[in-house]
Amino acid sequence: MKAIVEEMNRKNIICKSLEEVSPKCLGSRKKVSLYVGVDLKSYYCMMIKIVKKSRILRKEAEEFMVLHEKMEAYKKTKITKKYIWIDAPLCSKAKALLEEHGWKVFHQVADSKE
Repeated sequence: MKAIVEEMNRKNIICKSLEEVSPKCLGSRKKVSLYVGVDLKSYYCMMIKIVKKSRILRKEAEEFMVLHEKMEAYKKTKITKKYIWIDAPLCSKAKALLEEHGWKVFHQVADSKE
């Protein structure tokens, strides 16, 4: 939790409250970290943190958007701000799809053996 708060502060994203939600609560088996918070302007925001070695493709990006919809149903509120931290190779089409649907993508390439 501390790591995600520090990353958010570096990007000037400050939340009054922040809680971690298990993907199991949303009926997902994804290995991601999900966080929901309320920013200083009282908007709900959702953060997804992904750390993996394989590439994130467009299909998986669509699954993240479904997770957002499930989170809105779980919290019974509209989540307007959507952030995703990706520490993995990312397909350009997946990134474009996420940005097109209002996600703010923070991409950091995982360590590679070059």
